[in-house]
Amino acid sequence: MSENETITQELCKEVDMKDGEMQEFQVQGQSILLVRNNGIFSATGNKCSHYGAPLSKGVLVGDRVRCPWHGACFNVRTGDIEEFPGLDSLPCFKVTVENGSVCIVTTKKALESTKRVKSMSSRSAGDRSSVVIIGTGPAALVFAETLRQEGYTGKIVMVTREKHIPYDRTKLSKAMNVKAEEIYLRPTEFYKEHDLEVWTEKEVVSINTDEARVKFKDGSFLQYSQLLIAVGSRPRELKCPGSTLQNVFYLRCPEDAVAIFEAASSKNVVILGSSFIGMEVAAFLADKARSISVIGKSDVPFQAVLGKQIGEEAMKLLKDRGVNFYMRTEAREIRGNNGQVNEVLLRNGTLLPADVVVVGIGVTPASNFLKGSRIAVDTKGAIYVDQFMRTSVPDVFAAGDVVSFPLAMMDGHRANIGHWQMAHSHGRIAALNMLNKQVPVNSVPFFWTSLLGKSIRYAGFGEGYTEIVMKGTLEELKFLAFYLKDDVVVAVSSMNFDPVVSQVAEVIFSGKRITKKDVLAEDFVTAIKKL
Repeated sequence: MSENETITQELCKEVDMKDGEMQEFQVQGQSILLVRNNGIFSATGNKCSHYGAPLSKGVLVGDRVRCPWHGACFNVRTGDIEEFPGLDSLPCFKVTVENGSVCIVTTKKALESTKRVKSMSSRSAGDRSSVVIIGTGPAALVFAETLRQEGYTGKIVMVTREKHIPYDRTKLSKAMNVKAEEIYLRPTEFYKEHDLEVWTEKEVVSINTDEARVKFKDGSFLQYSQLLIAVGSRPRELKCPGSTLQNVFYLRCPEDAVAIFEAASSKNVVILGSSFIGMEVAAFLADKARSISVIGKSDVPFQAVLGKQIGEEAMKLLKDRGVNFYMRTEAREIRGNNGQVNEVLLRNGTLLPADVVVVGIGVTPASNFLKGSRIAVDTKGAIYVDQFMRTSVPDVFAAGDVVSFPLAMMDGHRANIGHWQMAHSHGRIAALNMLNKQVPVNSVPFFWTSLLGKSIRYAGFGEGYTEIVMKGTLEELKFLAFYLKDDVVVAVSSMNFDPVVSQVAEVIFSGKRITKKDVLAEDFVTAIKKL
């Protein structure tokens, strides 16, 4: 069979599927998602374009399917990606219904493609406008791609202080020995094909918005017609004595990850910070280092975000792999010999041997270069943007971890959210509004963490929650946690309970409320589905 020869295969009988249902089918060894909605059948690829999760196990609401793993959403009629993470859309297939039989009509070549890049415009010599993007994270990349998808034909330049084109930063703490090229979000040729310039090792030191000009550390300048600031965050620096000794590491880029991995092998590792970066690094190095000690200010890891009970189980999971925990304390001093770390003194008096120290005590918006500019920032350095990602200066937009934005699910309450998914969404919204589309940001925050092959998923915004309702069994690592404020669910986390987190995200996205009564119901999953 040639790759372009037409394939027609019956998937099911029309009567076998009801409205609002979806099923997975195998066609020539490829997984296909068939959906029936309002009497119309649609077929797309069944693998999420992010990490390949089976969408048939996700959540279907109308013509929108949400991935059960990380919350990406796709339109089942068009295959287009509508919510993130991920960059690509799904392949779509023709469906026919004849004599009660539902059939897919496609080709072998079409079936072999699990992802689809939306069509993009190219740069036009007649278009003298230029867009400069400071940063190369997911907000920056989605922004650039969205501009081209929407027909922008001017010059697009992405600039970064790093050595690399955009890459998947979430993998740095989960697979620390990975080569940078293996986690690039797009191959180098992609940028050339779509006329996207990427300038690496170009650090921005200031912006003159009156002259629409960016200044670099090397003394050069770059003019822009419109600007996106998507620089993300930077690790919060350790202030105790000894913090500048050799082998005190921060994890920000691929070089950092590899340096930590190589230095930690069969050595004593002390990790300062017991939140997501610290815990993921501890999990990855658990079977590689001689010893691992995690230091945290709270009673248990993840306490502020996930709650004490989940934190206790996460701590137990790593303790079983030999990781040591020293909680309710912090580093008082890092001591060394000949400029090299050899021990860490904690505030509680404990002295730990240390060949390597990894600092993961939080992040702060990387906006120092804006000092003296007219771009407004809050007291923590986050750039103020409105619901259209516009800053206080015309033609200057901002997106991702560096911004404070009005969160739709919290009635416009301002938030600074450092989620991979949210940065993607910000990038898309910023691009649409730079093109005067007037589309507000309305994404529901969604993130995940992985420890020793176990994934915790989270959706919503739980800041200020007053109560947690637990479902399932923590000890068996199969649980749900609903975070409530004024008897309304504001967030949910889970382990081995898919796709409930995605279901909750869809309910919140719709503007409906999940109450304490709903989650206390015996069949709470059905109660949530009915909302």
